[in-house]
Amino acid sequence: MINCMEPAVQLKNICFSYDNNPTLTDVNFSISPRDTVCVIGPNGGGKTTLIKLILGLLTPDKGTVRVYGRCPQKEAERIGYVPQYTLYDPSFPISVYEVVCMGRLVHSHNGGYTDKDRQETMAALKSVGIEDLARRPFSSLSGGQRQRTLIARALAHEGDILILDEPTSNIDHRSEQQLFDLLATLNQRMAIIMVTHEVGFASSFFTRVICVNNTVAVHPTSELTGELIRDMYNNDLRMIRHDHHCDNKEHTHG
Repeated sequence: MINCMEPAVQLKNICFSYDNNPTLTDVNFSISPRDTVCVIGPNGGGKTTLIKLILGLLTPDKGTVRVYGRCPQKEAERIGYVPQYTLYDPSFPISVYEVVCMGRLVHSHNGGYTDKDRQETMAALKSVGIEDLARRPFSSLSGGQRQRTLIARALAHEGDILILDEPTSNIDHRSEQQLFDLLATLNQRMAIIMVTHEVGFASSFFTRVICVNNTVAVHPTSELTGELIRDMYNNDLRMIRHDHHCDNKEHTHG
C-alpha cells in the first residue's frame, strides 16, 4: 500500500563522484506519490547518475536516497524503469508477451513464471492497449509500439513509481501524444519521473521540473513562463534541449 504522507523518493545531501570527479553535489529534493516530474539538463550534467542513484544502481559518496522510506535496493519491486535505448538482436525470436513477462523476474525466486506472473503480464499489456500484439515478434513493432511494450514491462513490476529515460526520442508525434495520454492514466496510481530534453512537455503534463547540472534545482512548471525560460537559458532557445545552465536565483530548491 502507498503511504501518501511519505515521499515516494527522497534524496538528502547527496554527493557523488566518478574517479574523484564530482558529478552531483549537495542534492536535496523529494518526489511525492502521484507526482509528475521531468528531469532536464545538459549531457554530462548528472541526469543518468541521478536516475541510477534512485534505482539503487549506484551508492552515493555522501547523503541518503530513500524510496518510500527505505534504501532503493530493498524497494526495487516498487520501481518500473524504461531505459532510453534497448539493444536487441532483431533476428532473436522473442515476442511482445515474452518481453513484458521479463518484468516479472524481480518477483521470481526460481527463474520460472507463475500463473500470477502470466496474469500480471497480460494486465500490463492491456493497460497500455497492446494486448492484441502479445504474440507479435518484438522486432516487427513500430517505434510507438515498442515504447508501449517497454512501459508494459516496467508496469509488470507492479510498482508505485515509473521512471522513463528519453521515451520520446524515437517515436513520431502521434505516438508521442498517445504516450502522454497513457502516462496521464498511469499517474492516477503511480509517480511519473521522466528524463527529457523537451522542456516544452513540462508545462502541459508535469507538475515540477528538476534541473540537473552538477547541482539540482527544482521549480514548479507553473513558473515556467517564456520569460523564465529565456532567463534560464540566457535567451538561447537551443539551450532548452542542449546546453542547459540552471540559475539558482530562478529556482526553488527542494
